[in-house]
Amino acid sequence: MSNDIGRLVLRLVLGICILLHGIAKLTGGVGGISGMLASKGLPGVLAYGAYVGEVIAPLLIILGFYSRIGAWLVVVNMLFALLLAHMGEIASLNAQGGWAIELQAMFLFSAVAVALIGPGKIAINGR
Repeated sequence: MSNDIGRLVLRLVLGICILLHGIAKLTGGVGGISGMLASKGLPGVLAYGAYVGEVIAPLLIILGFYSRIGAWLVVVNMLFALLLAHMGEIASLNAQGGWAIELQAMFLFSAVAVALIGPGKIAINGR
């Protein structure tokens, strides 16, 4: 049972934290992301994928409804975020001595963990 509670905690923290970013995108739009994509020669329409990766995917993770799929969607979302906005920070430390992309890395690797271990039994389609 404690493994399932641990999975639930991991799912809730990851899902809620990513969803907050998605809510910001819902209220502020994805124009900035579209511009970053265009600057890399990619179609700006891909920016709408942020809604999938930051709204739909975290809801799947939180609910435990196809959490593994939701987690892989977050992984893809975070890889785009790293490539578009944080590449210059990968080998950097922040002012407090921590890794400059520690938050992004935590989101990325927490999503990988959820994708690999699954949602646990405390989920809509728990396994």
